[in-house]
Amino acid sequence: MDDRRDWLVLARTPNLGPCTLRKLLAEFGDPASVRAADRNRLRSHLGDRGIRFLRQPDPASLDRDLDWLSRPDRYLLTLDDPDYPPLLKRLDDAPGILFVEGDPTTLWQAQIAIVGSRTPTAAGLDNARTFARHLSSAGFAITSGLALGIDAAAHAAALDCGGRSNAVFGTGPDQCYPRRNAPLADRIAASGAIVSEFPVGTSPRRGNFPRRNRIISGLSLGTLVIEAGVRSGSLITARLAGEQNREVFAVPGSIHNPLARGCHRLIRQGAKLVETCEDVVEELEPLAVELAMELKNRLETDTGPPARRDNAQLREAAELDPDYCKLIDALGFDPVPFDTLVERTGLTTDVVSSMLLMLELKGMVSTPGGGRYLLTAEISE
Repeated sequence: MDDRRDWLVLARTPNLGPCTLRKLLAEFGDPASVRAADRNRLRSHLGDRGIRFLRQPDPASLDRDLDWLSRPDRYLLTLDDPDYPPLLKRLDDAPGILFVEGDPTTLWQAQIAIVGSRTPTAAGLDNARTFARHLSSAGFAITSGLALGIDAAAHAAALDCGGRSNAVFGTGPDQCYPRRNAPLADRIAASGAIVSEFPVGTSPRRGNFPRRNRIISGLSLGTLVIEAGVRSGSLITARLAGEQNREVFAVPGSIHNPLARGCHRLIRQGAKLVETCEDVVEELEPLAVELAMELKNRLETDTGPPARRDNAQLREAAELDPDYCKLIDALGFDPVPFDTLVERTGLTTDVVSSMLLMLELKGMVSTPGGGRYLLTAEISE
């Protein structure tokens, strides 16, 4: 509890951004040492107001944070926590803390961000739903910002087909914005995760949302933009994704649609033009393999991610989808060539490829090379 309180003090310290926080931790070691550091040494990083808060934080605000965290299915993930999302942790400006409501293991799942206009066309909404459904079926969690329009449509479509979704707030974790999406936020938290770097009680502020956008892109293997004007906030998310060395995808539209111009600009700047789900999945494989290795290493530790489901539960979840059940039955504990899996399942090569990737991310399948796959031994336990 004391360690959490120290982290919460840093999160609430005025004018202490994530980059400065990393410098402080590198210099002093941990949050408690930062708070106890010599004032003169702190002055090279913080102003007097911030230093005063470190010494004498507001106890009422900290109690509100701790009260929110005391409720079921609520977590505080800190930068020094082994359960902190690995892709996000790579960022130089990764948040020092994350308030999480729901299932934090979803933040380790392969994710694709889907973002776009708050006032999309009917065709844009259809595209958001179609891509979200298909990518969910391929095993991705759908991550977005719970905004009206494309964001909300993508979240809802993922949930409607039995997939998982993550929503990143630009407010405190207790302040759903916009309010009309509160029922959708509840659905997301029931199977995925609500995420915020902002302390409890933080209201919607214009400057919060670009900060929120870097988390959306930072959690994700890639960002897909569906309908965005030339001044859309979605282009900020896409730019941040590019700066984070993540893939950027854009759906083209009619030259007469002003909401397609942002996507066309992204494509001219090097974003991948996509027409189908397979266009996205095939581009994400290299980074997904890196994530799979990090996840495998984490699952082999004693504690594992918070509330982590074991392999038996993961297989049970996979078997809810008949195609995944069919693929698991086609696999064995000896290596099986990819072509044989396609023949045994009767599924297309694209579908089998994406499903194998997702099973590998979940630690259920491994590959010895040469285009062969086998079940991991833990499944039989």
